Amino acid sequence: MKNKIETRDVNFWYGDFHALKGISMDIEEKSVIAFIGPSGCGKSTFLRLLNRMNDLIPDIRLTGEIRIDGQDIYGKGVQVDELRKNVGMVFQRPNPFPMSIYDNVAYGPRGMGVRDRAVLDELVEDSLRRAALWDEVKDKLKESGLGLSGGQQRLCIARALAVQPDILLMDEPTSALDPVSTLVVEQLACELRETCTLVVVTHNMQQAARISDSVAFFLLGELVEHAPTAQLFKNPTDPRTADYLTGRFG
Repeated sequence: MKNKIETRDVNFWYGDFHALKGISMDIEEKSVIAFIGPSGCGKSTFLRLLNRMNDLIPDIRLTGEIRIDGQDIYGKGVQVDELRKNVGMVFQRPNPFPMSIYDNVAYGPRGMGVRDRAVLDELVEDSLRRAALWDEVKDKLKESGLGLSGGQQRLCIARALAVQPDILLMDEPTSALDPVSTLVVEQLACELRETCTLVVVTHNMQQAARISDSVAFFLLGELVEHAPTAQLFKNPTDPRTADYLTGRFG
């Protein structure tokens, strides 16, 4: 299987704070990778580098290379809007737009110039089906997405999927959800690997074990270990990983 994302010696600073230190990693196409580690260890910062969300923060500096499909995404001539269509993002807390369920999902395709109602209808239905939400909302597509209790995160996932990204970044997507909704999102993540590469930040070790093909452990801005999930959990090579997994720190 080929690599979808490749990073080489990535260093990142917020002002004088050296947040990421020499991160080199390969992420395979159509796989799920989980980023784990204590709060403040750099995993969410690294995640946001993959679709240049950190560009919006003042006084930052990046060195090294981040390549997606072989292209340096920080190179000259890269269209950031195009990058973010290809690399979708689902945040920790659901953030549906104050508009109808239909318009939430159609927002991205419309922004890309899709105007044909039949095409939009198909994209909306397909995205909601892939987000395991269609059966719940098919008869209330004109209702506000803000009133969708229990399904707002899946609506945000459907919205991200509607522009047909190759990569989906998920920053603790279930931390604000109840156990039933969490299970639905985890099942969805496992299904999406058929069409997407998923990068998931999580504090939940059991969740990482359930949904991921590989796990990357971050500590103090460093990538301590990256290995297939079963290998890392059963036989970590770095004692710091073992300490974290057994709860001796973090």
